[in-house]
Amino acid sequence: MKTETITYLKENANTLELQEELVITKKGKPAFVVQNYDHYQAQQEALALLKLLNLSERDIRQGHTMSIDEALEKLDALR
Repeated sequence: MKTETITYLKENANTLELQEELVITKKGKPAFVVQNYDHYQAQQEALALLKLLNLSERDIRQGHTMSIDEALEKLDALR
């Protein structure tokens, strides 16, 4: 993961092309992460799937079952 200053981001925002996340520092400390939108979308989809799996495992441990439609409704409520 590449690290740059906030000044670098300001000066290069219009021409910035990211192949990986870019850590932006402020006063020498990590403050922001800039990433490609497609990568962000994929990351959000992966998180949604993990949330669904977590809900499913918790419900199974509690002895509950539900249809896929009910599970998706619960997932939508978490967003």
